[in-house]
Amino acid sequence: MTAGLPRYAGFAAVLAAAGLPIYIHAPKFYVDTYGVTLAQLSFALFALRLIDLVQDPLLGRLAEVTRRRRGPMVLAAATVMAAAMLMLFAVPPALPPLWWFALSLAALFSAFSFLTICFYAQGVAKAAATPNGHVRLAGWRETGSLIGVCIAAALPSVLAATGAAFTWYAIAFAAATGLALIAMWPEWSPRGAAPQGNGLRIVLSDAPARRLLLIALVNATPVAVTSTLFLFYVADRLGAPGQEGPLLLLFFLSAAASVPVWGKLATRLGSRRTLLIAMGLAIVTFAFALPLGTGDIWLFAAVCVASGAAVGADLSLLPALFARRMEIIAPTAADGFGLWSFVNKATLAIAAIALFPVLDAAGFVPGEQNTTSALWSLTFLYAGVPLALKTLALVLMARTGSEIDA
Repeated sequence: MTAGLPRYAGFAAVLAAAGLPIYIHAPKFYVDTYGVTLAQLSFALFALRLIDLVQDPLLGRLAEVTRRRRGPMVLAAATVMAAAMLMLFAVPPALPPLWWFALSLAALFSAFSFLTICFYAQGVAKAAATPNGHVRLAGWRETGSLIGVCIAAALPSVLAATGAAFTWYAIAFAAATGLALIAMWPEWSPRGAAPQGNGLRIVLSDAPARRLLLIALVNATPVAVTSTLFLFYVADRLGAPGQEGPLLLLFFLSAAASVPVWGKLATRLGSRRTLLIAMGLAIVTFAFALPLGTGDIWLFAAVCVASGAAVGADLSLLPALFARRMEIIAPTAADGFGLWSFVNKATLAIAAIALFPVLDAAGFVPGEQNTTSALWSLTFLYAGVPLALKTLALVLMARTGSEIDA
């Protein structure tokens, strides 16, 4: 089952560029360019995530009932996503910057959510026809996602010499979206069973599906925390401003390179047991990061490699487990992935509302001379909190039965 899989990788790369990298780039861009404060951004990001609390399950239902017209629906959503990226970075704010930030992100992430739900739901039927198809498809899809993240993370640094890095970033993203749409177009034909009227109820009444959603929530929160704080941690805790781009690239390249390795290991051991190994690696990595301080760039580079490898397993194997469960209980899967999308983005809401106010209260000021207490607060949030959450995720996975395995 390789026919069409490169298309999934390419589309995943574009979607990924509109996801996590925006949480890395956009807040700092609006702080540096327009003087928006961390507290204001925290409120705006949390408000956007509150919208998602209602929106993602509804978008899943919309994707389900419009499944027979998925191609045109995807085209419309992708157009909104590209236009919103241009608004965010390439168009001067026509409103107060905080409001423009919120409006642009609302449009961007609404389109991103709908496209992600459609994309993952389409993959369930694509993978169902082949033994171990969910892990194989996930390998292609998540490798594409991580390549997209790598490019999106590095591109602003590459474009810095233009003097308008994020303007060109947005233009490049819009062009890439168009190319990905053309390549993916043959895959949007309806597959599988007819839409189900009670898909949400089916998913939420299934104990293994509920457990996977809980594990996804706990397991993804460390990534949300570290991605939110990464730029501040490197510049202020490690004292290495300017090294954020290379270190981010190292992290995501490590994640991308690890996906095939985790896929082969999952074929031998099962996805559940392989995820337990990856979670253990993440726990060791966060513990190693706790004592790091000013000048520990090479040690942190090792942390980026190891934690990136662990994330590669999270991003590829957990969705494969959930997709396999959806194939059994709700084959058209859009409702299920509406909930999956909600759970994963809820972690970003938690990070947005919790982290910045704590740093403000600790007296942390980005780019300034900070006290030892403020820097320790940054370290604890960046490494200590994820360490505890990863441990909880490992316990939950260990207590989950093998019926979820793929």
